[in-house]
Amino acid sequence: MVPRYLLSVYGPAEHTEFDTHPSPEAVPQAFADTGAFDERLQRDGHLVFTDGLAPATTATTVDGQGEKLALTDGPYLETKEHLGGFWVIEAADLDVALALAAEGSRACRGTVEVRPFRTGGSVRALPEP
Repeated sequence: MVPRYLLSVYGPAEHTEFDTHPSPEAVPQAFADTGAFDERLQRDGHLVFTDGLAPATTATTVDGQGEKLALTDGPYLETKEHLGGFWVIEAADLDVALALAAEGSRACRGTVEVRPFRTGGSVRALPEP
């Protein structure tokens, strides 16, 4: 089985003068470059799944650990950056995944975190009730 990696794109929660996202004028080119990168991943057999996310302000945090269900509007953590999109890829090894992440980072003009999926039967069936 070919190893899978999650390439997560993070960006600022709010646009500031210090953020690294493209200017509004550069956004169409960033989308075009990201689309071309997506097509390359698919053509080369790396792409499993990709998508972008709505703003973190649209999130709902669910905590069902206690006796009463707790729902909170907004993201789980208060941070300066939030997950904005991702790719799930297959790559021969971490070096290939890192090289692809560098290309993705250039294309989308954002920081990309690379994280391998667990291997060796890490997906387990839920126990019968």
